[in-house]
Formats: sequence, structure tokens, C-alpha cells
Amino acid sequence: MAMKKTVRDVDLAGQRVLVRVDFNVPLDDGRVTDDSRIQAAIPTIEYLRKRGCRVILMSHLGRPKGTPSDALRLDPAARRLGELLGADVQKIDELSGPAAEAAVEAMLPGTVLVLENSRFDPREEKNDPALAEELARLGDLYVNDAFSAAHRAHATTAGIAERIPAVAGLLMEKELLGLARVLAEPARPLVVVLGGAKVSDKIMVIDRFLDFADTLLIGGAMSFAFMRAMGKEVGASKVEEEGVSVAAGALEKAGRVPCRLVLPSDLVVADRFAEDASTQVVGVDEVPAGWMGLDIGPRTREVFSVEIAGAGTVFWNGPMGVFEMGPFASGTKAVAEAMAASSGVTVVGGGDSVAAVNLFGLAEQMDHVSLGGGASLEYMEGAELPGVAILADRGEA
Repeated sequence: MAMKKTVRDVDLAGQRVLVRVDFNVPLDDGRVTDDSRIQAAIPTIEYLRKRGCRVILMSHLGRPKGTPSDALRLDPAARRLGELLGADVQKIDELSGPAAEAAVEAMLPGTVLVLENSRFDPREEKNDPALAEELARLGDLYVNDAFSAAHRAHATTAGIAERIPAVAGLLMEKELLGLARVLAEPARPLVVVLGGAKVSDKIMVIDRFLDFADTLLIGGAMSFAFMRAMGKEVGASKVEEEGVSVAAGALEKAGRVPCRLVLPSDLVVADRFAEDASTQVVGVDEVPAGWMGLDIGPRTREVFSVEIAGAGTVFWNGPMGVFEMGPFASGTKAVAEAMAASSGVTVVGGGDSVAAVNLFGLAEQMDHVSLGGGASLEYMEGAELPGVAILADRGEA
């Protein structure tokens, strides 16, 4: 697994540096309600500022579908960045073109400029060469610090990097090194915990880890597809019908490989999808008609926790139940607590699992918490991420 050049490996003196960040943050009435993605970008921004670079930031926000929207402008993110940096941050309403070029030309060393939402331009998601050329004129060096967008071949993630020197930011480096602890000679045994709703979203991850991991623990709603594939009745539990055949294939493969595939033995079921629903704990062969499984049960929590405690490396993606509702949070919390207490390497692979460890106050006790979302899963599948592949490898001239 070739490591990428980073901002530490290049001459930065006097450079105009285009940085792809992920400021796709939640907003409420023009205010950022969760600034964790902005905070994650600060080490790279500060590294460049301290070396006298002119720092030009690009990001998308939401899904404007190529049409400008006042509700999705990056002004709130730019304001929050300025507050966190304790410095003035300029924001312009253009992404490229003469006005953007003039704004960059007027910048002083060590200052920061935020360009407008890249997805306001319909050429962004098409990786249009003309837009990539316009953007490349704004900088001498390109830095990708948005691992979460690196699985998209867009103008701001791939097109620019074909035109000017391109390296990884410090957050990108952290993501690649964190996930490499799972993929590149992990400490054994390697235990993988997968949850969430859809088996089909994780078919490639399941297939890869059946070849590679020692133990695969399956929870969440996706476990019902496996149960259905085994002929079990799951009541009114949420079943991804197209995932049943996928689960059947995984079960068949599990019978041929050394990796152990472990499913829940008991469930917390409810008579309806509500926080104040009636609940009971039942074995997986005893789900009452009309009731739905909303969490793994106490026996399963204990089994999963013991597996995690004995692991050399644990990778987790996807909750064990509807953790946003108190009565159905225990399974997800048990996995998070077992990982926090583990003496092995612990990696949380994006998505709702990140929200869970933050909710339970355990994020700081993990070795790596990926902000990559879908990019994390694709990377774990072994897919080539365009925004990573295009960056210069260490050792390249």
C-alpha cells in the first residue's frame, strides 16, 4: 500500500495552495451546528498558514444539483472557521473565473480564502476539464484533505490534481494511516463488526473480510437478511429483501473459509417503532408475529464484547440497533464500550458508528475514528479512490 506525499514533503514557500476540505456541515438558521469537520481541517490549514502560504479552500455543501442556493452557501462555515482560527477568513461568492483569480491575487501570505460551494457549478460533479483548468489557475499546489469526498472523481477531487502538483493534507494522511492499520498486516485476531440496515451496501466489505478477517460479527437490521436466508421468521423486523440472496451467498462462503461469521442469538423486540413501545428480549427463533427487532439482546452483547476484548484489531461500521432511541441503544453502546476498553487497535469506519461513539463520549478512546463515511467503506472494500489515487506517491520525483 503506497503512502502518499503530504504537505510535509514539498516546498511550500510563497505557494498558492488549493485545499479540498470537507465543510459539508449541518446548518440551522445560517449557523453551523456541528463543526467537527471544520475542526478536523484546521491542522492542515494552520500548517500552511505558518509557512506563509496563501490558502484557498474548496468544498461542497449539500446537494444543490448545480444551482446556487442561499441556504447552501459556505458563508456560515467560513465564519466558523475564522472563529476557530482566531483570524479573518475571506469568503467569495465565486468558485472560479476572473473574480476568484483577482481575490487570490490580492491575498497576503498566511491568509485564508474560501471559495463558493463547488456543487453550485454543474461542471464539478462531471469533472469537467474546463472547470478543472479554471481552478488550477488559482494555485501552485493542490492538497486533498477531504478523504470523505475522495471516492468521487469530481473537478475539485481529481481534475485539478491532473494539472498541478498534488499531495495529501494532514487529515487525509491520518485517515489513510488509520485504515491501513486494519488492511496492512493487522494485529491478530482481526475482528470486524458490521451493522446498519442494508446488506447490499456492504456486500463487498463482507466478501473481502470473509477472506481476510478472523471473526465477522453481524448486527443491526442487516442481520435480519441473514436470518431470513436461514429460514427464520423475523416478525415485522426490517428486512432488505434484495439483501437476502446476498446474505445467503455470504453464509455459503462462510462455510468454506476460516473466518467465523457470528450472528445475534437474541434480540430486543418491540411492538412498534417508537421509544415508548412495549419491548421484550427473545431468542432469534422466537420473534413474535408483528413484533420487530430493534437491537441485539444481552446474550449477543456479551458474545460480541468477549470477541472484541480478545481482538488484536477491531474494525466497526454500523450500529447494532436504533441507538438514537434509549431502549434500543444498549447493543451499540456495548460494542463501543468494548472497543474503548480493548487493548487492541480500534478503528471506527465512518457513518452512524461515528455518531454513536460521539454520543456515548467514547470517540477519544478509539485509535482511529474515520470521518470518511462512504469513502471509508469503499476503501475497505479495496476500491481505488480517485481522489487518493491521483495524489503523488512518496518516492516520486
